[in-house]
Amino acid sequence: MKLLDIGEVSSRSGIAPSALRHYEAVGLIASASRHGLRRQFPPEVLLQLKLIAMAKSAGFSLADISRMFGRDGMPHVPREAFHAKAEELDLQVQELMALRDMLRHVAGCPAQSHIECPKFRQLIEAAGKGVRRHKTVPRLD
Repeated sequence: MKLLDIGEVSSRSGIAPSALRHYEAVGLIASASRHGLRRQFPPEVLLQLKLIAMAKSAGFSLADISRMFGRDGMPHVPREAFHAKAEELDLQVQELMALRDMLRHVAGCPAQSHIECPKFRQLIEAAGKGVRRHKTVPRLD
């Protein structure tokens, strides 16, 4: 098995070496050995980094992500947390679509005052409902 130098992992993953060292310190990834002072990683670390990036993009914290990996470094899927996060993302998508519609309407609305425009008021009302019903996503503990 050919090990990858930290520089190569950084280059191939787009993740700074300092972040890789931090990920190792918090137990998200593990180096296999060192060549001098430089960490050497197994090729599987690139897949782990993609999974970490995906989970971060979905809004999981590094603490949540560390609980997704077993002691052997292999991921286990906390399905309930993933379902809850997907629901949260659905809400965000709906809110963003309402905001987009409002912005497009404001940009093209011929009304003298947007506050007097019935369509604008309807869009504001819809956007306001989304803000009030944010749910919290369960932690992975």
